[in-house]
Amino acid sequence: MDRSLLSAGDLALRPGRGLRAPWLLEALAEEAGSSGAAPLAADTETDVAIVGGGYTGLWTALQLTERSPDLRVTVVEADICGGGASGRNGGFVNAWWDEIGTLVSLFGPDGARAAAEASAESVHAIGAWCATHGVDAHFRTGGMLTVSTTPQHDRRVVGGAALARELGSPGALDELTPDEVTAICRSPRFRAGELMADAATVHPARLARGLRRVALERGVMIHERTRLTSIGETGGPRVALALESPVGSFRLRAGQVVLAMNAWMAAWRPFRRSLLAWSSYLVRSEPIPDRVADELGWTSGTSIVDARASVHYLHVTREGRIAFGAGGGRPGLGGRIGPSFTDDVAAAQRAAFGFRWFFPTLADVRLTDAWGGPIDVSPDHLPRFGTLPGGRVHYGFGYSGNGVGPSHLGGRILAALALESDEPVTRLPIVRPVSRRMPPEPLRYVGARIMREAMIRREDTEEAGHRAPWWLRQLTAVPRRLGYRLGPEA
Repeated sequence: MDRSLLSAGDLALRPGRGLRAPWLLEALAEEAGSSGAAPLAADTETDVAIVGGGYTGLWTALQLTERSPDLRVTVVEADICGGGASGRNGGFVNAWWDEIGTLVSLFGPDGARAAAEASAESVHAIGAWCATHGVDAHFRTGGMLTVSTTPQHDRRVVGGAALARELGSPGALDELTPDEVTAICRSPRFRAGELMADAATVHPARLARGLRRVALERGVMIHERTRLTSIGETGGPRVALALESPVGSFRLRAGQVVLAMNAWMAAWRPFRRSLLAWSSYLVRSEPIPDRVADELGWTSGTSIVDARASVHYLHVTREGRIAFGAGGGRPGLGGRIGPSFTDDVAAAQRAAFGFRWFFPTLADVRLTDAWGGPIDVSPDHLPRFGTLPGGRVHYGFGYSGNGVGPSHLGGRILAALALESDEPVTRLPIVRPVSRRMPPEPLRYVGARIMREAMIRREDTEEAGHRAPWWLRQLTAVPRRLGYRLGPEA
């Protein structure tokens, strides 16, 4: 990373220091006088207990109330709804067509097509839901462009469109020439690309808080600032959850339990070796709608990611800000979500550098915000849903930084599992245990740190116009040779 590209303002940027992300602060400011969701204050019972008040937990609650209006549904959230990844992410609402090669290799053509089509349905269902319920989440369809920024990455943006055509979905992906990419967004770094039609963007915290509002209106009991500490025996007719809130320790007994804790799942014993908690950071520019239109020509609502494994991701907000993220954060030891997930100045500066490198003509534009948060990385870069032994505790995790759209699908799956329904959505190939496990600690943490540094060094070298050394290319290919769908290939 060439720090000379960073302005004095960039170098002075500090992430949130554990405070709310800007998205969430904006959403909360518009809720003045709205009803709260008090912490749990007594032992109680419910039909379905949902642990986690983010997208997955709230979509599950809404699906349950739609299908069974008399069902008692209780959501408990350690922070406030939207306080975790749902209020911190980049706002990308994507299907899985860009993962079609991985889907085919894991699940075969039929399973891949079913999963991709289901994820695409969720993209459009989220927009329809926002319109129906008056949730102004800034939902905008415009597709997602995956773009190469160096000759070494050109091969990473080809092949998906042909595979989608073979599966009978010719319009899902389109390969674009450099001129066609430039028509979407003018950056001197952009080369060829691939456009996925089933993609949109949102203001992530507005969506999370909108889900919360509608859930409360439907009678869902939500207890914020209520943390799960342990899960009792799961084989009997009721499962007892031990919870802590600011007013004490209590028990919540439920016939069915849904665990929807995103990256925080990595700290729980059944899932410790099924995912890795990782950090990702974003910066935002000041509002520059005229310059975005005039200098970049970026008016289509298309979101953009590059072909790096340590991905850059960006889109234009309704206010004309450019939100720009970088995925080369750090792992957490033993699944713990610590200060490196919110306070990593170097990771925030890496996002700022990406902005400056992509858009040199915007060198005078001020970056106003920087923040970070956790993502839950699975071994194959896809989520998994299922049920623990005993049949009453259900789970979903592993979105790997792409959870806004698929969480809607996850809510459908988890609601069906909690209702013990044998319907098509429960037979998607993502409803099964993770096939490959992560190494045990401390090997997982040490290995992830080594791979992170090697991956960034390799891709920085490639972006500078050089071919990475042979030994570095071999090192960064180790995860894929071990069967993980993580990192670049040799």
